[in-house]
Amino acid sequence: MDKKIENIVRHADVSEKAIEAYLVRRVKDLGGVCLKYSNPGVVGYPDRVLLFPGGFVVWVELKSKGKKPTKVQQLRIAQLRQMGHNVAVVDSKDQVDTLLQAVDFVKDL
Repeated sequence: MDKKIENIVRHADVSEKAIEAYLVRRVKDLGGVCLKYSNPGVVGYPDRVLLFPGGFVVWVELKSKGKKPTKVQQLRIAQLRQMGHNVAVVDSKDQVDTLLQAVDFVKDL
């Protein structure tokens, strides 16, 4: 395979957009809702809010493979956690699967 095409294919699997689409699909499969969070004028909040049956909620900050949250995102994540919210940062489809396995376990307790 041409190196340029190989890089495009690899990027398509590890990009934030691909990981986000995978998250949305997996949450729906589990009976949940994966809302896109946007608040004009206020920056740094996680990208998605996951709502599951039984009232279980998780905020998710999505990143491309290997990327980390910005300083303002780290601040918002810390604020949410201090208020008792569940917040996850994921940068791969494997991390989405791990998160959703944990959610499935916790929400059933």
